[in-house]
Amino acid sequence: MSDDLLARTRAVLPSWLAIYYQEPIEIERGEGRYVWDAEGNRYLDFFGGILTTMTAHALPEVTKAVADQAGRIIHSSTLYLNRPMVELAEQIASVSEIPDAKVFLTTSGTEANDTALLLASSLRRSNQILALRNSYHGRSFSTVAVTGNRTWSPTSLSPFQVYYVHGGQRYRSPFAHLSDGEFTAACVADLKEVLDQAGGDVAALIAEPIQGVGGFTSGPDGLLGAFAEVLRERGILWISDEVQTGWGRTGEHFWGWQSHGATPDIVTFAKGIGNGLSMGGVIARPEIMDCLTANSISTFGGSPLTSAGALANLRYVLDHDLQANAARHGPTLIEGLRALGSPIVGDVRGKGLMIGVELVRPGTGTPGEPAPDLANAVLEGCKRRGLLVGKGGLHGNALRLAPLLTLTADEAAEGLAILTAAIEEATP
Repeated sequence: MSDDLLARTRAVLPSWLAIYYQEPIEIERGEGRYVWDAEGNRYLDFFGGILTTMTAHALPEVTKAVADQAGRIIHSSTLYLNRPMVELAEQIASVSEIPDAKVFLTTSGTEANDTALLLASSLRRSNQILALRNSYHGRSFSTVAVTGNRTWSPTSLSPFQVYYVHGGQRYRSPFAHLSDGEFTAACVADLKEVLDQAGGDVAALIAEPIQGVGGFTSGPDGLLGAFAEVLRERGILWISDEVQTGWGRTGEHFWGWQSHGATPDIVTFAKGIGNGLSMGGVIARPEIMDCLTANSISTFGGSPLTSAGALANLRYVLDHDLQANAARHGPTLIEGLRALGSPIVGDVRGKGLMIGVELVRPGTGTPGEPAPDLANAVLEGCKRRGLLVGKGGLHGNALRLAPLLTLTADEAAEGLAILTAAIEEATP
């Protein structure tokens, strides 16, 4: 059955859609932190459909909200008043920490970043954008254009003039040997030099506090705040891409930008807020959000159905303090992986339940030679033992661990044991 579905998938869907595993699986159902494939095999889910099923599979509060709303009306568009959309936007604004926040709801993180870039370039009357090296911001024409990770950018055509700055990752950075303060100072100096080279009026810097597709990499805390000081002297906006870092996943804060000592002008979000529903959005101050002069609508963004489900999910996150749960169980995984001392583990990094493990060729120094084949081997080894993890990084050699935020201590220990066994098995 799986072979037949794979053949049908390859026949009718684009060849450039990546599919995990030598023998791909069809995930048929989920409950809590576990999913089952079509053959009845159970897996502990440490990837959540790319950090999207954030809270729990089949969370009763979300499924009830969706079912109740579907029984009333599924769709109307923004041309009509929409109570679930307004209630969700109010809740998001209240936790955003953006002054007088306004919220625009979209269907994805790509569309959210598209909108943020439109707002910034319209307000600033400039198509110059700053982005971090190794970044990823979506698969649309404009977001591909600002993506700094070339393995996810299929065209060099761009509506923007883009300048890439240091600071998105440390392990392979030319500044890796520096202390936190020295690293930040070097990146700020690089930013200033790039701005001097750019000339004109740069519209915005877009940055992920922790780079997702890039392999869960980041600079030190405070780096983006130091950037913000330079940007604001020149009137340049800061867009914080929180598509993967938002809603308490990092444990220490509700938003990734809160580790940096300054408040962004625009925040984008998606993925986890919908707990599997197609939901994203933009948060900004009124003078930024209201700067567009042309008419606009959203056909699907903020639909009654997705808004009702996302609101139930966000309330569950807040009511059960899942941020604290991420802070509680993340160290079990991070410290446990570091304690392995494996010759193929070059770096273990991350915060809360957002953890990257970079796999390298043994004996190749620091940073080690990227080993994407070993990452694939660990991915397969985890699957055989009943654990789903992700993969990323510029070289495809970084494991991405993003357990659901309701993870228990026993499940954290189970996942760590499977990862340990898979890493040991893959070690040459």
